[in-house]
Amino acid sequence: MAWKSEGIADKTLKNRLSELRWWSRAIGKPNVVSRENSDYGIGTVKSSPIGKSKELDLKKLSKIGCPFVQHSLRLQQAFGLRREEAIKFNVAYADQGVHIRLKGSWTKGGKYREVPVTTAAQRQLLNEIKAFAKGGSLIPAPNNYKQQLRKYERETAEAGLNKNHGLRHHYARARYLELTGWKCPADGGPSRKSLSEADLAHDTIVRLQISEELGHGRFSVTYTYLGS
Repeated sequence: MAWKSEGIADKTLKNRLSELRWWSRAIGKPNVVSRENSDYGIGTVKSSPIGKSKELDLKKLSKIGCPFVQHSLRLQQAFGLRREEAIKFNVAYADQGVHIRLKGSWTKGGKYREVPVTTAAQRQLLNEIKAFAKGGSLIPAPNNYKQQLRKYERETAEAGLNKNHGLRHHYARARYLELTGWKCPADGGPSRKSLSEADLAHDTIVRLQISEELGHGRFSVTYTYLGS
């Protein structure tokens, strides 16, 4: 196989084939791509390890003395933001009504993105931050980002709120349920291989959308957040 000489991993090829199968079904030609990876000489590989999901512990959140840090943590859970994005967040810029927009200077890799506002809880949080920050960011003057990051790290550690990347996993799983109507595999829902063709096509579209909302843009990363 030519792909072997190019050093492309089996896992990468499996992800690409999954996307090609969705495409072939979308254009009404499902037989263009074989349903069996073995037909292409691709072996079975283990899925990416699933990251742990967590929700904010409200009792621990109340121990955070800095309200700017509190709001950043709530943003991480409500919109699946990375820590830096939630600290640099400026609601006057971000809030566009039906979605929030994130500046490239806030994000990993400098990639602008948008995240939809779909729930009443998200809207309430944005309104609370708007009233609190009064047009400013969640970095209080005269602090800069590095200073606020140190405060975030110190206060979350003292409150016992660690491993907050899990808040992004919580967002991804809740969003999957919202968009599909069923739980993701990581939460005990059906695996991709057990889905019907129609549901598998929908699962693929949803996973790609969630990956974009999280700022990844890669299908393969969804296995870490949602399971396989």
